[in-house]
Amino acid sequence: MLSVALRTLRSRWTTFVGSFIALSLGVGLIATMGLALAASLDAPERRPERFAKAPVVVKGADTLRVPTRIGDRVAKLASPRPVPPSLARELAALGRTVEDRTFAVRAQGGPAGLVGHPWSTAAFAPYRLDAGRAPRAADEAVATGDWTAPGRRVRTDRGTVTIVGTVRDLGFEQALFYPDDRAARLSPEVDHLVVDADPRAVRQKVAGAADAAGSADAAGTAAVRVLTGADKKDADADPDRDSEALIAVNAMLGTAAGVTGFVSVFVVASTFAFAVAQRRREFGLLRTAGATPGQIRRMVLAEAMVVGVVASAAGCALGARGAPRLAAWLVDDGLAPRWFAIGTDIWPYQLAFWTGLSVALAGAVAASRRAGRTGPVEALRDAAVDTGTMTRGRWFFGAGLLLVGIGLPVHALLTEPGGLLGRKSYTSGPMPLILACALLAPVLVPPLARLLAWLPARLPGATGLLVRENATAGVRRTAAVAAPVLVTVALTGSLLGATATIDGARAAEIRQRTTADFVISAPGGSATAEEGRGGAGGPGAAGPGFDAATVERVRRVPGAVVSPTAASAVHVLEDGVALIRSDARAADPAALAATARLPLAAGRVTDLDDRSIIVTEEWERHTVGESVDIWRADGTRTSLRVAAVMRIGTGGNGVYVTPRNAPGAPVDRIDVSLAEGADASAVAAGLRTAAGRSGGQVFTKDAWVAASYPETDGRTRTGFLLVLGIALLYTGISLANTLVMAGSDRVRELAALRLAGATAPQVLRLVAAEALLVVAVGAVLGTLVAGVGLAGLWGALGVLHAGSPLVLPWGALGAAAGACAVLAAVSAVVPAALSLRVRPVEFAGTRE
Repeated sequence: MLSVALRTLRSRWTTFVGSFIALSLGVGLIATMGLALAASLDAPERRPERFAKAPVVVKGADTLRVPTRIGDRVAKLASPRPVPPSLARELAALGRTVEDRTFAVRAQGGPAGLVGHPWSTAAFAPYRLDAGRAPRAADEAVATGDWTAPGRRVRTDRGTVTIVGTVRDLGFEQALFYPDDRAARLSPEVDHLVVDADPRAVRQKVAGAADAAGSADAAGTAAVRVLTGADKKDADADPDRDSEALIAVNAMLGTAAGVTGFVSVFVVASTFAFAVAQRRREFGLLRTAGATPGQIRRMVLAEAMVVGVVASAAGCALGARGAPRLAAWLVDDGLAPRWFAIGTDIWPYQLAFWTGLSVALAGAVAASRRAGRTGPVEALRDAAVDTGTMTRGRWFFGAGLLLVGIGLPVHALLTEPGGLLGRKSYTSGPMPLILACALLAPVLVPPLARLLAWLPARLPGATGLLVRENATAGVRRTAAVAAPVLVTVALTGSLLGATATIDGARAAEIRQRTTADFVISAPGGSATAEEGRGGAGGPGAAGPGFDAATVERVRRVPGAVVSPTAASAVHVLEDGVALIRSDARAADPAALAATARLPLAAGRVTDLDDRSIIVTEEWERHTVGESVDIWRADGTRTSLRVAAVMRIGTGGNGVYVTPRNAPGAPVDRIDVSLAEGADASAVAAGLRTAAGRSGGQVFTKDAWVAASYPETDGRTRTGFLLVLGIALLYTGISLANTLVMAGSDRVRELAALRLAGATAPQVLRLVAAEALLVVAVGAVLGTLVAGVGLAGLWGALGVLHAGSPLVLPWGALGAAAGACAVLAAVSAVVPAALSLRVRPVEFAGTRE
């Protein structure tokens, strides 16, 4: 059978070229993404940056450690504690110490994220002067990078300074270095202490200070960390940024690889199925010549194995070339760290090769069984109408997948509706329905094609009628062409529609929650950053925040009812083992009630006080009046009473506490309502004057809602575009391959039309119209699949009291369907045009 399979491949190479391209491309993509995933798993240990040359670094408490029955649960604190002054004095006895402070600086014309440090810490990076000298006077500073130059005066929120020197930008921060005494006045607390002493002596001193402090002060010293060697990276501003970026890259590439595998199996399986259906007379002749069903099956599988081996090898070669380009693109777009590069791992090639071969064989299994059932009498058949297209297996698996595709969302809707809002849910949710529609296509396609062609079939001329009858008679060909269109349109509608619907629901929540007439956002942040994830916001969502003087100036604006709030976080232990972090917003209860409308399910905002908390229904303990133990942002523990409970909504509503329970949280947002009789324009002018000195942005309510409209995360959007690009590419390959195969078998049919009097342009219009009808069938099925999935999502939002209109991305759906239509029309017309170059009488008598 292998020799027969090889001869078949040589003679029918056009039948298998599409499967070869699709499979090699799929293997190449899997190899590319596997190599990128391997590079992220084998990431080098991140080296210290700010304190690379420091001997020992003592860092204030930044970690919450809670003992449970299954071990300690650990979490990062939103407001790390400073190094205790008493400990700093004791450590000074061991050797020279250098105090480090980090504070936000806003400079006119300066870069975003600018921070200030004492000059004496610059040597530990190490920073070296490129120009100028070290700062000496209180109004002098040294800057990183080239955004300014020695001799220039720079206005900042910390006062105007003269730049007396510059140092090279090392890539991890933008900083201004002040004289040590000036930095100490600007930020009295010590974030890190560099100690030039033996690390063991430092650790002993820290441990002794913790023991001496006793239970009253142990929380402040026991968690102080002594960092040496590679651990000094934990003293950097964002030590987890690389790992967080790699997690996002892994998620994006994993999703793309999963969709690649799904689409490649889908395309290869449909291609083999259509190829087998076209060769029924060939198989009938083999059976007449004495071939057994087993031999026929083995021949089809042998063809698939040959195609799989060659295509997988070619795909691995593509992956070797594509992976470095993917890594460079991820770095250039800021999705991966600067050091990210492809390594020398072998397992991604092995995984991709064997996956490709398995996909080829799996796609051919069903086709080989159908080929084996071909009887000798098929050699005598010459019917244009496809029969026996719905086998018991297709009915069983099609109906089963249809039930799964509908049943799973319904079950989630009844048990855990919030799960339907997750990216994994709406990414994988359409797949069972897509497979179900593909398996049930022989049942779905004919009535749908008749419905879509109802009007064209009644127009003058025979074109519409012929298009309808050809599409419904050649069910296998129609289903094979419609299948890739179904995949592309369904994925486009599901992915983009889900994100648009969820974003719309979140925007509706923001609009309903915001009752203030004006919102002032702190400089260094944005509306999106503060509101994009929910009402409470996250720590640091809006940058350094407002100082007390700015808040007081805003309060003194005539006619303004002011509610300043600060972003923070709390932790709670649920089920005795899970340490859960919740974003929090600290606010005065009376002012909050006057400027916001929280989505409360129980309780009142005005019941909030220093001994209570407003939680969401997601919390394990969420009954008004219950007590709940929490850890504040600085790690201190307290027990608070539940004052009110918010609905879950789209998630991320966070919790609300008073400022006393949000230590270290700067005011980053000020909501302002108009007092009765106040003039809006006068209040707005006063707010701009009061907040403008600190760089605050004043928004009207409508402008705030527009500015804070949630948008899909950049990495998620990139991943979706990658997935849809892969799907569209596969669609093009599948359409071209299927229509070219179908065109080669329709030569006699087209010749008969020419002999019956049809002109060449009429035949080409007929072929193009038929291709467009089939694309329309696939687009309608894909839109229905997307609509079913989005209906489940919309229902979940309703259950969660986050009602929002169902959003179908008609523009994207139209673009996807249009691209498929162009590809289908070209792939159908070109082979037909080539066949029309030969006299029809020659093709009419051509033997198969």
